Amino acid sequence: MKIAILKETKAFERRVAITPDIVKSLLKAGFTCTIQSGAGENSSLLNADYEKAGATVAADTQTLLADADVVLKVNAPTLDEVAQMREGAVSISFLYAYTQPELVKALNAKKISAFSMDAVPRTTKAQSMDALSSQANLAGYKAVLLGANALGKIFPLMMTAAGTIKPSKVLIFGAGVAGLQAIATAKRLGAVVEVSDVRPETKEQVESLGGKFLSVEGMEANKSEGGYAKEVSAEFLQKQQDLIKQRIKDADIVITTALVMGKKAPILVTEEMVKSMKTGSVIVDMAVESGGNCALSEANKTVVKNGVTIIGESNLPALLSTNASDLYAKNISTLLLHLANKDGFKWELEEEITKGSLITHQGTLVHAFTKGILEK
Repeated sequence: MKIAILKETKAFERRVAITPDIVKSLLKAGFTCTIQSGAGENSSLLNADYEKAGATVAADTQTLLADADVVLKVNAPTLDEVAQMREGAVSISFLYAYTQPELVKALNAKKISAFSMDAVPRTTKAQSMDALSSQANLAGYKAVLLGANALGKIFPLMMTAAGTIKPSKVLIFGAGVAGLQAIATAKRLGAVVEVSDVRPETKEQVESLGGKFLSVEGMEANKSEGGYAKEVSAEFLQKQQDLIKQRIKDADIVITTALVMGKKAPILVTEEMVKSMKTGSVIVDMAVESGGNCALSEANKTVVKNGVTIIGESNLPALLSTNASDLYAKNISTLLLHLANKDGFKWELEEEITKGSLITHQGTLVHAFTKGILEK
């Protein structure tokens, strides 16, 4: 089968779907690989690196897509890219299909079978294919560094002849993959870390990393599904906000990571809370691309409101593009090798990983979660 790797065109994107090392493994498995010229440059990977690995370099998308059996990307294909794909081809990328009805229609019109990296089940079996986790892990690390860089203070306790410097206080919303990495990074830098999460099962993980878990009355009733937090009651959110109002006043850095699958990110830091924060403190809103957890954050901008610096970087993994591309390439290639061999796709439609990640197939929207949202 012929694999095509496209250059990413989305704003602020620096990653590439496949690296030269993964090209070698795919060639060994019997696939052929063609990559668009310059696709890896923002991840410090040159055309020559891909050619040395055995890939062919194509100058334009039309040449690349004309006879490609499988198209690999980081971000969802554009409508123009879909139009250039051959009918019946396979696409694998982050899709977030429940937010893109026009793209779903275009994929179905060309009978393209689209697998979505964000829909891969978060199970032990699929762990090596879990691109959401691999990218979130890097994002959590980078969020702390961005916050530290914007803060006019150091993180650790420091005792000097001129006096003692108190440690900075970091407040983190959400103890998923990104939040846990943020806790670990902030602790390594010497900060005092407090953490809020709606899921009671995260308390042990937070404390194992040295963070203090902020418990809210009634949180025992909250449950998660498949690694994702479920939407909680308005009453619980109010209790959580009352606790956060007290803690946020003392925080030097606030990092928010809270997402609800298929919905706008919940507002956790209100304008009133921002006003209550210390001058010079910093908020890093990791959910800004989904609407933001902070009421005052702006996508892809760093703004100062009421003396508080609010960082709204929408694509944190892309700021670590070398590592992010390495991990993503491993994720997507492992999924591909699970789904297919050199002769074609297995199409085991009831198999857990296939069923969980396949969005469109032979002109039909087949993914239950996406159907539930788009066909309402």
